[in-house]
Amino acid sequence: MKITTWNVNSLTARLQHVLDWTAANPVDVLCLQELKLTDDKFPLDALRDAGYPHCAVFGQKTYNGVAIMSRQPLRDVAKNIAGYADEHSRVIAATVDGPDGELRLVNGYFVNGQAPGTDKFAYKMNWLAGLNRYVCDELQRHPRLVLLGDFNIAPEDRDSWDPEGLRDTIHHTREEREHFHGLLGLGLCDGFRLFEQPEKSFSWWDYRMLGYQKNRGLRIDHILVSEPLREHVRGCAIDRVPRKWKQPSDHAPVTLEL
Repeated sequence: MKITTWNVNSLTARLQHVLDWTAANPVDVLCLQELKLTDDKFPLDALRDAGYPHCAVFGQKTYNGVAIMSRQPLRDVAKNIAGYADEHSRVIAATVDGPDGELRLVNGYFVNGQAPGTDKFAYKMNWLAGLNRYVCDELQRHPRLVLLGDFNIAPEDRDSWDPEGLRDTIHHTREEREHFHGLLGLGLCDGFRLFEQPEKSFSWWDYRMLGYQKNRGLRIDHILVSEPLREHVRGCAIDRVPRKWKQPSDHAPVTLEL
């Protein structure tokens, strides 16, 4: 079973990319972030024709928005963090049957935070604390859990093209990394780091200043799996190919194989 996370940075602008990529990479589940459209604008027909008849969508006009697309039925769909009031569409969860039992998928577009010391950074800290409590509760009900999405956190120095120059800036702060490791402390592991990976493996590159061409990137898109799933993970990789396409998302898809 293959599960992919991809921040498409507008599904309207990147729909053909999604169709082309899934045609070449027929993963079982595709979790998208930054849809930037309302539920009624979600291209259900096109994605069903592409082999994803089951879609759980939580959209928002212009900003945010998350979706889970699956070849198998989805059930027990939940939106946003239970117990945390948020006007933005950032989290969607659903249960799907895998070859060895059911999986709980939690797909998130984590708060960016803008810069330390700002109101948006405070919002990020509060949101991450709420997420930690939510995931803890979800793990009690669903031991076989996958938390994935655009985390907007580079958890280690090796996840940044310039760890010293960017130290303590957004995505690199001690506070953000503590929250990431807090999620690991709940019993999750970073699927990407279960395997040897090439140096300077990133999933996001700035559009400006030839960020992709110079590989000035960050690894901020993650797939975390719970301990019962760890032994079943067969691989995890970033596909840089779509980042080379015309008018690409600034993020690349990340795929985990169980």
